[in-house]
Amino acid sequence: MIRHHFEFRETIATILAEEDEHVTVACEALLAARQEVERECMRSPEFRTSLVPCCAELPGVVTEKMVSAAEHAGVGPMAAVAGAIAEAGVKAIMDAGGTYGVIDNGGDIALFSDRKITIGIHAGESAMSDRFAFTVPPSKEIIGICTSSATVGPSISFGVADAVIVYADNPALADAWATAICNEIRTDDQSLIKRLDESHIFGVMAVIGDWVYRWGKLPPITNARVERKKITRGGLDTVIDSHL
Repeated sequence: MIRHHFEFRETIATILAEEDEHVTVACEALLAARQEVERECMRSPEFRTSLVPCCAELPGVVTEKMVSAAEHAGVGPMAAVAGAIAEAGVKAIMDAGGTYGVIDNGGDIALFSDRKITIGIHAGESAMSDRFAFTVPPSKEIIGICTSSATVGPSISFGVADAVIVYADNPALADAWATAICNEIRTDDQSLIKRLDESHIFGVMAVIGDWVYRWGKLPPITNARVERKKITRGGLDTVIDSHL
């Protein structure tokens, strides 16, 4: 298994693949996706700064996914950027004939796999942090496991959660909803999660200190020892580790 570090400006990701060719096409796709986003931000500064849904002036594949996800979750399009870019890289691996591909874009993960994958949970100083992991079943289709945090990483957050993890079949949508839920959830208020539609979002886990809330269908959780050195550092939401 190849583990490759990718870095281009704010996009800092870990690529897991089986072939050098698959790493190459993933890197090319990540770079192209990032450049597409940057071009849109130059055309429309609002696209970069808006905290509410807005349209792209000249939407491409990646920015259109961001706009759609943001509209669904009620956040700005950049809330979906890491998941959308990660999906672009993983799709390139799939299109190149791969049967396994994982991209962890600073805590926002897109993957498909012919085997089980263990994804460790990092939630800042919470007791849950680095002690538990999801066991994600094989999936021929791309899925997203994305995380937002008010206490870890540099992303803008109006919440208090150490980690909000969203599991869905759309990485951009998982990313956008992780941000939206993290902004609003409190130990005495889970109303936003309870309004979710399971046809779009599979499951949610929220961690605030020692308090944990689960909704929907999540992958099985097992005891684990997360190796912090494998956590993708410097990304938009550096809160989850993907490893074998």
